Amino acid sequence: MASPSTHSARADGARSNDEPSAGEGKRSTLAGWGRVAVEAREVTPENLVTSPIAPIARGLGRSYGDSSLPPADRPVALNTTRADRLLSFDEATGLLLAESGLSLAEMNRLFLPRGWFTPVSPGTAFVTLGGMVASDIHGKNHHVDGCIGAHVIRLRMQVADGRVLWCSRQEHEDLFRATVGGMGLTGHILEVELKMRRIPSPWIYQETKRIPNIDVFQDALIEAAKEWPMTVGWIDCVKRSKNGKDIGRGILIQGRWAEAGEAPKQSPKALARPTLPFEFPNWALGRSSVALFNEMYYRAHFPPKRSALVDPLQFFYPLDAIQHWNRVYGPRGFTQYQCVLPREAGPGSARRVLEILTEHGCASPLAVIKDCGAEGEGVLSFPKPGMSIALDIPLGDGIQEAINDLNEQVLKEGGRMYLTKDTLTLSEHFHAMEPRLEEFNRIRDQWDPERVFRSRQSVRLLKDPER
Repeated sequence: MASPSTHSARADGARSNDEPSAGEGKRSTLAGWGRVAVEAREVTPENLVTSPIAPIARGLGRSYGDSSLPPADRPVALNTTRADRLLSFDEATGLLLAESGLSLAEMNRLFLPRGWFTPVSPGTAFVTLGGMVASDIHGKNHHVDGCIGAHVIRLRMQVADGRVLWCSRQEHEDLFRATVGGMGLTGHILEVELKMRRIPSPWIYQETKRIPNIDVFQDALIEAAKEWPMTVGWIDCVKRSKNGKDIGRGILIQGRWAEAGEAPKQSPKALARPTLPFEFPNWALGRSSVALFNEMYYRAHFPPKRSALVDPLQFFYPLDAIQHWNRVYGPRGFTQYQCVLPREAGPGSARRVLEILTEHGCASPLAVIKDCGAEGEGVLSFPKPGMSIALDIPLGDGIQEAINDLNEQVLKEGGRMYLTKDTLTLSEHFHAMEPRLEEFNRIRDQWDPERVFRSRQSVRLLKDPER
């Protein structure tokens, strides 16, 4: 199929005389969602090809750490959010072609009322299509539908030598696999073609129930996956009795798209999104305050098991209900540590990881677990069959040591961490977790031997050069 794109830029990536220069951002600093800022700026063109090639592309800034931050020697990022056109959509097949800066929130606004939804969704709608591919995002349905890369048909990219080309499973297959989950290190994603999913109604049928501890939770997720296409759990990793029986208690959430006959005829009403108006002081999220919140949240889930029809935006993106919710962590910022523990690690693997967290006295106010299915096609795609644990941890003294110990334990369990969330992992830990890294570097050597595309994260973890 010929590309319906209307881009007229030269294929070598140079700017023609009649092209407007890219607007430069006024900010002197950039940060990930974890709020740790670096000295850098953005360029935000409408046409990504006509802008000078930047070392890393960046969408809405929802990756937590430094994966979308440019290296210190080239502190400029290409912001994609103005390149957000929907280029074509086939109502019969669900085939969507759009520019990489199109946000998931806009896709939901356009397609949910028409009976379509993205086949895989992360925990926030404020991400771009290109960012979803670069992270090979996964969601509550990973055990059924895999990562977003499984549903991508092809990608239009600008590579290091300035060429603009398509890659897919049939054309430049190595570039395609390295780009899906490659954290923007293989080139700038310009357009994405993927298959949307038809849904029977714009409502979710949801069941929730209280779970007494992490060991029961691990088994409950596996059982729920046999019946439910979407599962996720909130866990309390602060509560711990003397015998440890309460560690990892929480709420299991199971869901599916409601059938037309059981759902209301009208669509869900638009939800109000209040803004957290100020930055919390650092002391606000101490261990005692987090423990109190967790106790109230757990007890408030009464009766212990219940069901309801819910708004899909509420189901998929509960934290999006509050704008700038990351301000609750204060000026120090925070990191999210996410790992996957393989099935063969056994039933006690999640408990052993959580015990590392409690030994360091870390107060994680948000801890989420998910069931993961088969490994994706992306060379560095994160999930593998097992359980994913995601922990928000306020930054402070001793956090680096805590992350080191968590990674050591995850290595013992045969797991790995998620690049999109990472801020503090050491290079030696990442290399030990990633036997696939040799293949990824081989593909980069072919397409970008000079390492034109780099990020703060790739300098830290992959030892990319700073010139």
